[in-house]
Amino acid sequence: MKALLTLFLWISFAVTPDLASIRKMYSDVAKSEANAKEFTAKLAAVSNNDDKILVAYKAASILVDSKFEKKLGEKIERFKEGAKLLEATIKSDPSNIEMRMIRLSVQEDVPAITGYKKNIKEDKKFITTYYAGQGATLKEYLKDFVLQSKSFSEKEKQFVK
Repeated sequence: MKALLTLFLWISFAVTPDLASIRKMYSDVAKSEANAKEFTAKLAAVSNNDDKILVAYKAASILVDSKFEKKLGEKIERFKEGAKLLEATIKSDPSNIEMRMIRLSVQEDVPAITGYKKNIKEDKKFITTYYAGQGATLKEYLKDFVLQSKSFSEKEKQFVK
């Protein structure tokens, strides 16, 4: 019985997570260390060859998780790892609006000292420009992000209403 339970747990963590559950978790990931660790664990099995959106979320998980590292050197190393992965993923598909939203969400929350805030205007413009052409599920997800985003003014948020 123990072997069966162990096998079930291993499979549940080894399987690539579904996008809907990742999206649901993402909005709360930075609120606590427990949320960040759970999100990171859920995406641990994602490899660079998987769906690029999942890879972008994995990069975001590394970036958020770096916030909770205790040692400065490890914090910086994890942050660089996550930023490099996110940038490489976006470079592989620069027209993907969800990956742009992920980067924007990260960049609006990181401290200015990181120097990782250079794409905020670009990503805001991209989201604003291409929002209308997205499917209903993605539009709703983007709308929820935009309405809580610090990067968009109240006037700028009107495009999603």
